[in-house]
Amino acid sequence: MPVTTITENVTRSARHTNFYLSAGPEDGPLIIFVHGWPELSLSWRHQLPVMAGLGFHAVAPDMRGYGRSSIYERHEDYAQREVVADMIELLDALGHEKAIWVGHDWGSPTVWSIASHHPDRCHAVANLCVPYRTLELGLDACLPLIDRSLYPEDKFPVGQWEYIRFYEENFDKASAVFDANPYNTAKALFRKGKDGHRDKPALTSLVRHHGGWYGGAAEAPDIPRDGDVVSEADLKTYAAFLKRNGFFGPDSYYMNNKANAEYAAEALNDGYLDMPTLFLLAEYDYTCECIRSPLAEPMKKYCRNLTSRNIACGHWMAQEKPAEVNAALTQWLVTSVPEVWPG
Repeated sequence: MPVTTITENVTRSARHTNFYLSAGPEDGPLIIFVHGWPELSLSWRHQLPVMAGLGFHAVAPDMRGYGRSSIYERHEDYAQREVVADMIELLDALGHEKAIWVGHDWGSPTVWSIASHHPDRCHAVANLCVPYRTLELGLDACLPLIDRSLYPEDKFPVGQWEYIRFYEENFDKASAVFDANPYNTAKALFRKGKDGHRDKPALTSLVRHHGGWYGGAAEAPDIPRDGDVVSEADLKTYAAFLKRNGFFGPDSYYMNNKANAEYAAEALNDGYLDMPTLFLLAEYDYTCECIRSPLAEPMKKYCRNLTSRNIACGHWMAQEKPAEVNAALTQWLVTSVPEVWPG
């Protein structure tokens, strides 16, 4: 079997530089993978060669604030309006009218926003972990969807999203903990999910209570790497770019709830999505918890051509369970978007 080549590429405009990885035939149908916090285009290393091997032109950018794409110094530069504009510029630079978009973590609000604001630039959209009509609308939109039996309001005013409030209230302190040791931060974050914790508050709900991440510690703990999620070489790549660029940009994605809500209000079609959509639910993701809580209910109303699949994994789905993710994406593309299938 021939080895798929993944190339490094850059597009530049007057407003932004997009670095991206690319694999597969450039004349193939375009599929763009959008990463989240605090990752890189590297996060899609298991998806790019598979999609390329099927005949797609598979692309994964470093998002603004990350890797070799543009870095900005103001919180407002990381609002979804700006991030979506980056992706539309990338699409234009690649010479396509439309793409299949796939997002994860903060990449999911971006992909949902592309679908709701630029449906004419989408063949279809797929997202991992974060359902539609949640974070892209701003934090306040998530509050009615909190499981109050697990997160009583007097103890957890914003439920599992307490960590977002901590960013808003103590941004410098939150970022300093990650910046203190990016290698240990990445090593502590990229871990597989575990079953049996759905009836316990997520660790993210305790950040404000503890006065910071990791129980209020000054930096991430030094714990063994989870080889089921990340290799040592890949971990060092994440850490090197996080050390070079810092966490200000990645963390600033959490600082634009009001601006994102205003942008979401401009969605076309009253926010309804008519193109094929896929949602991959991580059963052991206890922050983006969609089994016990009603977090995914608005999506079921607003996505009129929705396919949902559950995968038994934690938050870092594309890295923890790549075979299952690739299989789900491929099956959905074959059955729901056949007109875009290569050849």
